[in-house]
Amino acid sequence: MKFAIAVFAPAHAPSSRRALLFAHAVLAGGHEITRLFFYQDGVHSASSNVVTPQDELDVPALWRQFVSANDLDAVVCIAAALRRGVLNTEEAQRYGRTAVNLPAPWELSGLGQLHEAAQVADRLVSFGGQ
Repeated sequence: MKFAIAVFAPAHAPSSRRALLFAHAVLAGGHEITRLFFYQDGVHSASSNVVTPQDELDVPALWRQFVSANDLDAVVCIAAALRRGVLNTEEAQRYGRTAVNLPAPWELSGLGQLHEAAQVADRLVSFGGQ
């Protein structure tokens, strides 16, 4: 089965951790993740500027490792990211900002990527949001 996963929850919210555990279970069950899409406050999971206290689980780092290790398509909504100061090199240059906090493996793209993922996947599962 093909899954698209949308994460709306901030980096350290329980919903983001549950999404990560679900994504692991999808692959462990022999299924496919067609796309991970981070939207609204979920874009913070892709930021390299999130600092996790030493006694807590570093969920953004776990997401980064998971995406890289499994060579997944991980998309961060560009509008939500810009609004929250999450920038890759190109967007930082475009808007004259000095900080870049969206490293590989993340890609900035539009909401159309979520729509496409929902069309390609057998199931769209979302975590967090209002």
